[in-house]
Amino acid sequence: MFRKRCLPALIVFIFSAGFNQILAQEIATPKYKLPKDTVDHEAEGQTDVNDVYRAVFQKFRKRPPRNKKSGSLALLPTIGYTPSTGFAFGADVSGTKYLGDPDNTTLSVFDAFATISTNELALLQLTHNVYTRGNKWNIQGSYNLGKTIVLDHGLGTGFKTPEIQIRYKFMRLSEYVYRSFMPNFYAGAGLTFNYYGDIDEELNGAEGIKTYNYHYSMKNGYPPHSYYANGLLINLQYNTRDQPYRPYKGLYVDLILRSNQKWLGSEKSALQLKTEVRKYWGLSRNNPEQVLAYWLWGSYLLNGSVPYLELPGTGSDVNQRLGRAYTISRFKGPSFFYNEMEYRFPITRNKLISGVAFLNVETASNQSGVKLFNYWEPGAGAGLRILFDKHTRSNLCIDYGVGNYGARGVFVGLNEVF
Repeated sequence: MFRKRCLPALIVFIFSAGFNQILAQEIATPKYKLPKDTVDHEAEGQTDVNDVYRAVFQKFRKRPPRNKKSGSLALLPTIGYTPSTGFAFGADVSGTKYLGDPDNTTLSVFDAFATISTNELALLQLTHNVYTRGNKWNIQGSYNLGKTIVLDHGLGTGFKTPEIQIRYKFMRLSEYVYRSFMPNFYAGAGLTFNYYGDIDEELNGAEGIKTYNYHYSMKNGYPPHSYYANGLLINLQYNTRDQPYRPYKGLYVDLILRSNQKWLGSEKSALQLKTEVRKYWGLSRNNPEQVLAYWLWGSYLLNGSVPYLELPGTGSDVNQRLGRAYTISRFKGPSFFYNEMEYRFPITRNKLISGVAFLNVETASNQSGVKLFNYWEPGAGAGLRILFDKHTRSNLCIDYGVGNYGARGVFVGLNEVF
C-alpha cells in the first residue's frame, strides 16, 4: 500500500498540532471535578501535543482532570509523495475507549484510514481491537478496500532481482473472536475473505511483459488476473501487555491456524500456521518509557498453495509496518520469518519527544530451492516519537531505515510499530 503512509514529517506535525486539539475531543470529557481515584495519575508530569496547543492558543482556559476511563478520538491529516503513487492525501482517525474498569480491562482501540493519490490509487482501511469488561472477550477485525501498486521483486531472500510494478484492486476482510478461558489466555476462531482483481490488466496481451505474479500463477494453476483466498481461522492468544498502543511491559503471543477452503470460494486449499510474539521489558522505574521491545512474526505453509498476492512478506502484518527499511512486499515467499528488536527511550524530561533505535532481519523461501532461514535480509534505523495523547500514549512515529540493495526511506505512522 502507501508504504507506512509515507509522509513528510514536518507537514504531518504542523497539521497534527492544530487539528489534534480542534478535532480530537474526548469521547467522555468530564464536566465536574472527579474523585481522586479516577484521575489518570500516570500522565502527570508529561506534556503532549494537546498541552502544547493549549499553552500557545488557550493558556487562559482551564481544563478539568482527565478521567482515565474516558476515551479519545484523534484525526491525523496525511500527505505524501512517491514515484509510484504520485501525491497522496488522506486522513487517519484513531479512537480509544475503556469498556470496563481500567484496572482489569485493556484499552480498546479503533482506527480508520483513507487516502487517494494523483495516480488514481486509493485505500480505505478500518481496524479494531476491542476488549469487553474484564477482558472476557477480545474482538479483532481488519477491513481493507482499494487499488494500489506494489514494487515487486519476486520470491525469496538472498538475491537482488529486477523490480517490476504490479497494479491491482483488492478487498481483504478478516474478523477474529477470542474468549478468555483463564487469566490472560484466549481461544477463538475467525473468518477471512480476500479478493484480488484487475491484476496488471493493462499488460494483458502485451508481448514480452510478464510479471512475477504471472509466472507464479501459471506455475501453480491460478488465474493471473484475479483470484480469491478465503479461509477459516483457529486462534490461541496470551496477552499481559499493560496497553496496546505503547506497552511498557508484558508479553503478547498469538498463534493462528488458517485453512483456505474451496467451499468458501478459494481457488485452492491451503493450510498455514501464523505466529506472532511481542515482548516488552521495562528498563527504568523512574522512566517507564525506557523499554526494550522484541517482535517475532512468522507464517509457514504446511500444505497446499496460496495465490501470489497472498504470500506472506514485508508489510504483511495488519498495519503493514513490518520491515522498516524496505517497501511493502519487498521480500516474500510461501514461508516467511521476521525478527525485530527496538530500544525506546525518552528524550525530553516532559516526555513530549522520545526516540527509538531498531534492528530487524527477515527471511523467506521460494519455489526454486531457497529454504526458509537460508538467507537473511537486515534492516536498521532510528526514529523520533511525538506524544499526541499522554492518557492513551498515542504518538506520531517518524523513522528512517536502511537495508540491503540500497533500500532506505522515511516511514511515518500513528502509534508504535509494534
